[in-house]
Amino acid sequence: MSELSRLHEQIASCERCPRLRAYCQEVAQTRVKRYRDQAYWGRPVPGFGDPDPRLYILGLAPGAHGANRTGRMFTGDDSGVWLYGALHRHGFANQPESTDRADGLRLTGAYIGNAARCAPPDNKPLPAELDSCRPFLAQELALMPNLKVVLVLGKIAFDAYLKLRRQQGCDLGRPTFGHGAEYRFVGLPTLLCSYHPSRQNTNTGVLTPAMWDAIFARARQLADS
Repeated sequence: MSELSRLHEQIASCERCPRLRAYCQEVAQTRVKRYRDQAYWGRPVPGFGDPDPRLYILGLAPGAHGANRTGRMFTGDDSGVWLYGALHRHGFANQPESTDRADGLRLTGAYIGNAARCAPPDNKPLPAELDSCRPFLAQELALMPNLKVVLVLGKIAFDAYLKLRRQQGCDLGRPTFGHGAEYRFVGLPTLLCSYHPSRQNTNTGVLTPAMWDAIFARARQLADS
């Protein structure tokens, strides 16, 4: 078993955050009507993708009825439709859809993680819960020596990534989050920022298809540089 596979097992069996574990299990037991006949994953969700990526995508947290149901990052919800569609268009995925763990989806040159590995109530992990998850992010990144770019989706992911790098002793200055913002730090992959493809952003026009596609065109350029 590879180190990354062992890490996936550690993540899936994590019990560090009682509030999150209780919420994920409650959602998995009660479900919602449209998924009443499906068995939910109901555990922390490991990362997904190419084990030797050039692009690392950091989201917020699993969706309660998305990844918390399917057991795979950004799979089974509207955010995943946006994400995997873009990854496919720009050559990082073999197909544009993500319905379940057995749908044949494969990523090439890209890997996906989240700042929090359990679905949180109201999609809002507590600071202490993000702190508990941060070692998983550190371990993933340490196993990926050929990264060229880290794409953060939203301010919480941005802050989580910067906090990790500062804990590791990196001099980052004072970067600020903004859609399309791009930062280069000595000895680190380029940091690229995007709004998260949540319904709150995509249904209101805060994040448009053109804006989203431009981010992945830039990620492709950076990954290939």
